[in-house]
Amino acid sequence: MNLRFVEAFYWVATLKSVTRAAEKLFLTQSAMSSRIAALEEELGVLLLDRRDKQFRLTMAGTRFLVYAQRLLELQREAKAEMGSGDALAVSLRIGAIESVLHAWLIPWMEQLRTENPALELELSVETTPVLIEQMRRGTQDLVFTALPATTDGVRSRALPSMEMVFVGSASLHRRRRYTLQELAELELLTFQRGSLPHVALLELFRAARVEPRRVHTISSVSAMLQMAQGGFGVATLPREAVRHLFVVADLRELPCDARLQPLPIHASYRSDPSAQAVETVMRSAQAFVDVWNGSGDGTALGRPRTKTSQKSPQSKASKKSMR
Repeated sequence: MNLRFVEAFYWVATLKSVTRAAEKLFLTQSAMSSRIAALEEELGVLLLDRRDKQFRLTMAGTRFLVYAQRLLELQREAKAEMGSGDALAVSLRIGAIESVLHAWLIPWMEQLRTENPALELELSVETTPVLIEQMRRGTQDLVFTALPATTDGVRSRALPSMEMVFVGSASLHRRRRYTLQELAELELLTFQRGSLPHVALLELFRAARVEPRRVHTISSVSAMLQMAQGGFGVATLPREAVRHLFVVADLRELPCDARLQPLPIHASYRSDPSAQAVETVMRSAQAFVDVWNGSGDGTALGRPRTKTSQKSPQSKASKKSMR
């Protein structure tokens, strides 16, 4: 039995689509259909119900799915036992929101590449809804998002959340501390409408019975940083994602008497019975983030300290306020 055909059927059944399975395995749809047809001919049964456009497995297909997973797992175990090949000599598709990109994603990927030089990475930076949809379609193997992907066959794990802070121009916003009412009188910048930071910001003002002057929604961390630096407004951003820019970009955290809700981070991945690459990479990410957060400034991972402490008294006060 050709295990490539078994793998094709497994992903068709898991993703509930021949088209999405073809995208997952980098095959044409016709090649995927041919593999399924060849497997059906060998088994002497129909595995897919093709009577209408709605995807369904036949009863035989449902039964064979169990065997397909076991066959692929057995193949993986046999290769590992015999020492055949590198477990991470694969191409892995990783997606992340921009907040993670600006925090620990790049240092982690650099470490991952050093530890696994045969691993080929494909990185996408998108919003949470886009990444979750890509995970559902099977076009991502591992995503880091603000919400978990709750799709069949996808596992999710909560990672340490990211503390959100108000960030503004250091030259324009010089008060040592702000009230929520004072911030409400400024132009405010936050993530896209309906996102967790956007909803949490509005709820913060609503609970305090304060009406903000204007709230702008922007999907890009980089754009918010530039707008805050130029004096357009005050941004709500993850501290870890922008802390290294406080001095060089003339930005500072604006301490406030009200705290923003932290940004949750979730890792979602689809298990592959034919390889352990995704699980291995997931464990690597978990371990890296745990150390990154435990070290405070990332120095335990070789991340250089910021030069904030060597700058002006104003910069020292800003750094002190972050602790």
